[in-house]
Amino acid sequence: MFDMRRREFITLLGGAAAGPSLLWPLAARAQQPERVRRLGILMSVLDDTEGQARVAAFRDGFQQLGWHDGRNVRIEYRWSGGDASRAKTHAEELAALTPDVILAGGTTALIPIRHATGSIPVVFVGSADPVGQGFVQSLPRPGGNMTGFTIFEVSLVGKLLEVLKQTAPDVTQVVQVYSPGNSNAADYWHALETIAPIFALNVVAARVRDSGEIERALAALPGDGRSGLLLPPDAIITAQRDLIITLAARHRLPAVYPFRFFVMDGGLMSYGPDNRDLYRRAASYVDRILKGEKPADLPVQAPTKYELVINLKTAKALGLDVPATLLARADEVIE
Repeated sequence: MFDMRRREFITLLGGAAAGPSLLWPLAARAQQPERVRRLGILMSVLDDTEGQARVAAFRDGFQQLGWHDGRNVRIEYRWSGGDASRAKTHAEELAALTPDVILAGGTTALIPIRHATGSIPVVFVGSADPVGQGFVQSLPRPGGNMTGFTIFEVSLVGKLLEVLKQTAPDVTQVVQVYSPGNSNAADYWHALETIAPIFALNVVAARVRDSGEIERALAALPGDGRSGLLLPPDAIITAQRDLIITLAARHRLPAVYPFRFFVMDGGLMSYGPDNRDLYRRAASYVDRILKGEKPADLPVQAPTKYELVINLKTAKALGLDVPATLLARADEVIE
């Protein structure tokens, strides 16, 4: 009996001695901090008010999902300003950092990222035709390392021409101003050629690479109110928007722009998707990928919010009388 109790005591003593050594690794693992994830962001637009607003919308949506820069995620920013060579350099820099996800703002950013990596997950905002441009295999099943949000539908061109013709009924010619490097412009042009005759409009293409070519192209147009401008989403056009808005006023050219911020800066009118909403929605895709989902399984989404914005001050300066029916449809009227 004594020997049996002695053996039980030794067993208990040995277990007590071994217990802490077995429990310490578990406790240490439980106390280890969560791995900080890394996100790369490459933006096509300039590092200005609009660019910052888009990033702010993304960050707001991202934080609501529990991600905080410097705490559980580290965000690396790069801005190309529409410069293709700078975008290429920045895309290679981000790929070399091997982030968990890259957010690409605009096609100018997306093209060099595609060349820089075929394995890092990418969420894009801004491609007009991701299937035609080879970014994804299909919209419902992207199939590769990319997915995201488009900004273009063919029907959008019809809306642009409709509001332009209603505001400036004397316009008989519409000029599409874009940069040759804009791969989305071809989709706009094909739609424009198809739809313009419905509005009794002739179409002209003005390809511009810099401020000098923009000045020459717009100065060559007659300032008689019969020529109007259509500007698709374009990094160069966005970067040169102050110049374009000034020249459109100087040469009396009614213009319809792709986004609200052009009108806030003095442009006549815009009709297009709410970019900030797209960036806010993009946060959910980055979140889902960080939590283990694959871009190949996340369908490419289209805009759900569009905005018609009209600048009455600019219309008055151009001698245009905006119909009350169009003003009633506007999401915002600047007076």
